[in-house]
Amino acid sequence: MSGYLDRIGAGLIIKDGTPFNFDYLPNELVMRDEEMSNFASMMSSIVAPGGSSRAIVTGNVGTGKSAMVRRFCEDIAKKFSERRNIRHIIVNCRNAATKPEVLKTIVQHLDPRYPDRGLGSGEILASVRKMLTSSGEHLIVVLDEVNHLLRRSGDDILYQLLRIDEGHSEHGTLSLVLISQEQTLDFLEPAVISRFGRSNQLRLEPYDEQGLMEIARQRARIGLIDGSYSEGILRLIGQAASEISDARVAIELLEGAAKRAELDGRSEIEPRDVQSVSSLQPTNLEGIEVDDLPPHCMMVLLGICRRLKNDNEIATGDIESIYKVVCEEFSVEGKGHTTLWKYLKRLEDRDILASRLSTVNQGRGRTQFFSMPAALPADIERRLETLIPARLRR
Repeated sequence: MSGYLDRIGAGLIIKDGTPFNFDYLPNELVMRDEEMSNFASMMSSIVAPGGSSRAIVTGNVGTGKSAMVRRFCEDIAKKFSERRNIRHIIVNCRNAATKPEVLKTIVQHLDPRYPDRGLGSGEILASVRKMLTSSGEHLIVVLDEVNHLLRRSGDDILYQLLRIDEGHSEHGTLSLVLISQEQTLDFLEPAVISRFGRSNQLRLEPYDEQGLMEIARQRARIGLIDGSYSEGILRLIGQAASEISDARVAIELLEGAAKRAELDGRSEIEPRDVQSVSSLQPTNLEGIEVDDLPPHCMMVLLGICRRLKNDNEIATGDIESIYKVVCEEFSVEGKGHTTLWKYLKRLEDRDILASRLSTVNQGRGRTQFFSMPAALPADIERRLETLIPARLRR
């Protein structure tokens, strides 16, 4: 009865599933050195006794905002442990979307026995300050997805946190970091903006195809068995994830492809594994539209699909050769080189194909390679084999 479980944990490809977890934090963030340096500069005051900092980090989903801030908080606590006792708390404002919920999360992080109810925000903040002063700790409060809090409760809590030391001789109790997909300053009152400072903003730009490929490479090196994936597989993942520029999608594609290959009893990831998982992503749920393509464009695509069932990518010269074979199969005369290029551009514009340029012949020339990261070539092949004869009869 339990035979269907035999391949779970078989270790054919995945040697450690930890790097694919949502909360996994790598020791180094891929292609974020400049952003990490800029953020560290914004937060540099906290290493000095009595110092505190504040910053706002924005960017689209999957740009590594939370990971960057977490990495900084952990690194700075270790590096400057002899100078100052620094700790941090990350509050997810999607879950704690009101001022009382945020304050409760902060104070119970410091003292899990702290009572749930009965105290106002001023009393809770006074307790937070007293605890930190007594322990000699500096607290970095990170409000992740802060836009949910601001929409529901306004920015009064930010003002109170920023003024926690007001009226006291000792300063530097806590630092404050806001993380949001949106332009956070649009939600803030002038008094809060003044305390944050407009220059203390950092926006993370989306990862490009190369960055997403490197993220997949980093996780593969840690989590997969050597030899179970190729450079072409990593490139295919980067191309597929670049449609929405989300690092999480790249990681999900890598894990999903590895699991699919293992389930099939294989010890190496193939292009169809990535394509199968990619076809389930939200941007691809409605499928690839090929029905309205010209017949010869369909034949070009058919030839490409047949090659990409087994290979990661195909060069332009090979496409021309395969296209001629398909034309012979359907007993039609092929189009010229220029028309073929127009078809390839059309398929690329529709996101059916992805392309890259590469140097060949020891640097003396460049050729274009095409891949199909977001769909299963075999599925499109079957559709085209039905469509093309009907279109040619018109």
